[in-house]
Amino acid sequence: MTSIIILIFVLGYLSITLEHSFKLDKTVPSLLMAAVMWALLAIGFHQGWFSVVDGHENVFSMLTSTDPEATDEGFTNLLLHHLGKTSEILVFLIGAMTIVEIIDLHRGFEILKSWVKTKSKKKLLWIIAILGFFLSAIIDNLTATIVLITLLRKLIPNKTDRLWYAGLIVISANAGGAWSPIGDVTTTMLWIAKKVSADHLVERLFIPSVVCVVLPVFVASLLPAFRGQIEIDTNEYNEEDKSLLSSKTMLFLGLGMIISVPIFKSVTHLPPYIGMMLALGVVWLVSEYIHPEEDFTEERKHLYSAHQALSRIEMSSILFFLGILMAVAALESLVYGTVTIEGQEVQVGTLRYMAEMLNNTIPNHSVVIALLGVLSAIIDNVPLVAASMGMYAEPLDAKLWHFVAYSAGTG
Repeated sequence: MTSIIILIFVLGYLSITLEHSFKLDKTVPSLLMAAVMWALLAIGFHQGWFSVVDGHENVFSMLTSTDPEATDEGFTNLLLHHLGKTSEILVFLIGAMTIVEIIDLHRGFEILKSWVKTKSKKKLLWIIAILGFFLSAIIDNLTATIVLITLLRKLIPNKTDRLWYAGLIVISANAGGAWSPIGDVTTTMLWIAKKVSADHLVERLFIPSVVCVVLPVFVASLLPAFRGQIEIDTNEYNEEDKSLLSSKTMLFLGLGMIISVPIFKSVTHLPPYIGMMLALGVVWLVSEYIHPEEDFTEERKHLYSAHQALSRIEMSSILFFLGILMAVAALESLVYGTVTIEGQEVQVGTLRYMAEMLNNTIPNHSVVIALLGVLSAIIDNVPLVAASMGMYAEPLDAKLWHFVAYSAGTG
């Protein structure tokens, strides 16, 4: 039964990795994998076929239990614990995505276009790279990439030139997301799980992230593709390119409220999703009363409302994260074997057992995490980081966690 659960995870993971070949949205195998794994885990647990372990190394087993009711409650609490930890991440992401969509509805990102005055290809490269680096640290690297590529389409008419810039945007956005607790899904996961703190993450990864973006941009700036001037086609400008009366307000308010979330956490010591709820509430409140246009009428209010923003967020991504994180949690909970910790034999979950085997095979953690970074360039980094969180038990702000954030983020 244990092998079947692991096999389901492997098959599900392969389906996610090969989603384009199968022409299947990765959310589907993610949800199916999580549901089937937990179903088998529950059946096997109640039949006494195997045990489960929680985060405090408390083992629950029907086979050896003297109080089946308490043991069953232990399993239920374990499931609720993992669902709660997963939900913290999902609520945070929904809040952040909604704020970004509200900014976009009010054409806030059009303000960025007005900041780009140069026609020099080399100068534009550096401006775009700097924008990508810092914007991704606030609104996450994927959204920053989409925003800047949309901006490029309005600035650079030549498709070949745009592709050169797009490649550097991806590099700068990934580097920018690695040093911020809100810049990448994986760093957000590590932050919410109390593996890293916001101040130490910025302190230790900012300089390496700057190096990660400056070197490739410098090399690219020497290439022929970034020489000369940009020919701007003024005919491409249309009504949708114009900013609104509310654009600047909603841009700075939205970005400011997202930035305030780590500050809120450090002051109140509450989980980050509470701060994101506050941030969304403030942005939503302002969006209800602000007038985006001259002669603004009640009939047009729905076009700029938070309800409209909520309809635009990618719920499939949220459900994908739900599935993959709960699937990893099932592996983390399933007792696979025993390891020696401080001279004592302790039963551990599948991921922790795997980590101990890796330690015996490759004692240097840095090599393992570097391999994780290489893999994250090929396959989705979310399950990789989720697995590493279950594999290692290092304390808050250990060097390993910062290396995980950097490798997975920039990879």
